[in-house]
Amino acid sequence: MLRTELHCHNVFSNGHVGDLEPPFDCNVTVNEQLQKALDSKLDVLFVTNHNTLDGFKQMTDYKNSHEKFSNVKVYPAVEITTDKEAHVLVYGLQEEIKSSQSIDEILDAAKSQDAVTIAPHPFSLIDALRDDSLKCDLFEIFNSANIDIYSNKKAEVFAKEHNLLTIAGSDSHVASTIGRCTNLINSENNLDDILYAMKKGKISIEKMEYVTRREVLEHLQYKIENSKEYIDQYVKEFYPKYFRLFNSMYKFYMFTKNSFVWDVAFKLALFGLRRISYKINFEGYDPYAFRTRDIPTITKMVI
Repeated sequence: MLRTELHCHNVFSNGHVGDLEPPFDCNVTVNEQLQKALDSKLDVLFVTNHNTLDGFKQMTDYKNSHEKFSNVKVYPAVEITTDKEAHVLVYGLQEEIKSSQSIDEILDAAKSQDAVTIAPHPFSLIDALRDDSLKCDLFEIFNSANIDIYSNKKAEVFAKEHNLLTIAGSDSHVASTIGRCTNLINSENNLDDILYAMKKGKISIEKMEYVTRREVLEHLQYKIENSKEYIDQYVKEFYPKYFRLFNSMYKFYMFTKNSFVWDVAFKLALFGLRRISYKINFEGYDPYAFRTRDIPTITKMVI
């Protein structure tokens, strides 16, 4: 039984997330990732950077030059963005698959490489496949970063209704969360056998744990502090009336980022996020309000 991390990112994800996402996605280095994998007693590590295989060769080269990491096997994977801004995980591919295609085109390309596909965070608020998850080989029933809670609860209900093969994903973007969720694969530790076992459902969830508040804030702070240019362009395009407000808020954040004020702001944001998630996932509200940047509708869901 191979203890496996199926969903994590590192610095090579930066710059590949897509035009509608901050370019700085993750600050985890190759060494940090391998060290945490070793500490977590992982047998297998799939690094699922956004829309790129960059980093896979660098990671295997680094691992092979450091004997202490010899027992951790690293295999190719990627998290691809569809034309509807949803994400799909692909495992075992040898060539990159173009992003911003339809889910069917991406899955066809994955099948042509005999790769395995997983629907990640299938009912999250922004980048979820939702019903299209049924087209994938496996289904992420628990995502550690879904701190709104109800996205995972909806995934659990959906998986039971459709009798899906399920896994758990750390969706790690900071070093401490690597191995937060682990899966056991009944297989020899080589890529072909692992992919075959995944397709046949010879996989089970070993551990499911949420990220902590501190880890969420660490990730958010990294993105915010390195993405001022992106934030300016995004606000000008989608919310031009609020540009001065956002700019003032950013300056205030930079001067007060270690203040208790942001702990309070986080708790308030989490409260609103959970209300929105419940209404979308269990009361039939528009699941694409975030994708369309519909602030009035989002505000109504909070209230």
